[in-house]
Amino acid sequence: MRRMNLSHHVSRPDDVALQALGPFLLVSFALAWGILAAFILLPGPMAALFGEITGEHPLFYLAVWAPAISAIVVVYAYTGSVGLRKFLSRCLLWRAPPGWYLFLVLGVPLVFVLGAMIKNGTLNVAILIHSTHGWLMAMALMAIKGPMEELGWRGLALPLLQRRIAPLWAALLLGVIWGVWHLPAFLLSGTPQSAWSFMPFFLGTIALSVIAAALFNASRGSILLPALFHFILINPLWPEAQPYDTWLFAFVATVIVWRDSDRMFGRIDIPTGVASGTKAASN
Repeated sequence: MRRMNLSHHVSRPDDVALQALGPFLLVSFALAWGILAAFILLPGPMAALFGEITGEHPLFYLAVWAPAISAIVVVYAYTGSVGLRKFLSRCLLWRAPPGWYLFLVLGVPLVFVLGAMIKNGTLNVAILIHSTHGWLMAMALMAIKGPMEELGWRGLALPLLQRRIAPLWAALLLGVIWGVWHLPAFLLSGTPQSAWSFMPFFLGTIALSVIAAALFNASRGSILLPALFHFILINPLWPEAQPYDTWLFAFVATVIVWRDSDRMFGRIDIPTGVASGTKAASN
């Protein structure tokens, strides 16, 4: 195994400090949980004021955008408009090893198809598009919903965690946080998650967090590619494969950790900057 690179300890006072992780999580949870808790605890008054909650309700979008909103607020508070522009410029980073693009384009769909095959006990898996226009609208809405979370999770939280712990442990911890953050949506009828089982979703979120972290590090801190991964995951075109897609993604995560163990267990060339490149700020 290669010797650990300790360059991540370089001080970057112009970046977001490690202590920003607390305010980021506080705002992310308070905004999302506050909105959904209001509909859970006060369903009548909230429905009367804002209408019944659904996956396409504006307040549900606001809840989903909580990590992105929190990240933007925190980055601006610590680094001002210059730092915020640098942070957002990471949405333009697209370079990654070709194997990652192959995984995004072919590997992710294959997981869902194989999961559906296992679930249905047949190789005859039909992927139906009832309406091309409806599918395109669903894709457009998905593109501005779930992927926006990555501004917070991989954009801010992951690089901050990687200043203190190796990428695998950072990914596992962030996966737990990410999964728990979704919990209120499972308790509220009308949301997409209300029809799902939480535990397979929770375990799947941890596996996906490991994969997203490896992609993030391979792309030198890109926010774009984890967001693209998130977008592909929620493509309405894929067949229903729960919970078998969860186990398959866990297998994929295990293979990735095994193949990239130097980077996942060490801290070799790991992006830890939020708004000032790949080096860590002073804490």
